[in-house]
Amino acid sequence: MSDAQHKADEQHATHAPPPGSRVLRVVVAYDGTDFSGWQRQPGMRTVQGCLEDAIRELLGEEVFVRGAGRTDAGVHADGQVASFALANRIPPHGFLRGLNSILPADVALQEVAEAAPDFDARFSARGKVYRYTVWNHVVRSPRHARTAWHVRRPLDMAAIRAAAAMLVGEHDFRAFRASDCERRTTRRILRRLDVDRQGAVLTFDVEATAFLKNMVRIVVGTLVDVGRAQLSPETILRMLETGDRTQGGMTAPPQGLTLLRVMY
Repeated sequence: MSDAQHKADEQHATHAPPPGSRVLRVVVAYDGTDFSGWQRQPGMRTVQGCLEDAIRELLGEEVFVRGAGRTDAGVHADGQVASFALANRIPPHGFLRGLNSILPADVALQEVAEAAPDFDARFSARGKVYRYTVWNHVVRSPRHARTAWHVRRPLDMAAIRAAAAMLVGEHDFRAFRASDCERRTTRRILRRLDVDRQGAVLTFDVEATAFLKNMVRIVVGTLVDVGRAQLSPETILRMLETGDRTQGGMTAPPQGLTLLRVMY
């Protein structure tokens, strides 16, 4: 994010809500394929921008919609949570129906509820669950093309699971973040990393207190390279010990990643 975008975000975030306004909490689902991520950016189609524009069209109010996480371009969500202050007294069920009638086909509200005045979708969160999906077959799947990473080579599931187990717990994940990640601390608690296979569909469910930029995609890219025998399972331990990103695997592409749930 540029300095100008960061400044605009902070100005929105600190803007005092209208007197007498209430806070709404919404659960949002979207197909991220045609979005340039969550965060509003000038001249770009984003999920935050679509929501804010639709609320203005429906109610005539300018609001700042804060998401629990700023998903990247191409990343999807089944359970993104967002919050905003609203002066209009429209009931939650009316707001849900009204906004969904305006929003484009690739984004929709799943739930709308009144929230406490101090609720903040981002800063009140206590954890998130992401799912990364791999289509592991020699032939590509048109049905999974927008929501999975196509990996053609066979994968050693035992090696992947052994390597994944090493990541569970509290660690310094600095080797599993993008080079432009701005988080001040890199220690995170990874509560679980479940690896499941059903036919050609391989899923990685990752739950943590918080995530670094591209953390799940780097974890999955590294585990897939372990499964392809390009890296040994012990690579995980070396990355955790040294913080050396160059020892890991590729950053998995964005289309396989979905934000499933946010915990509060």
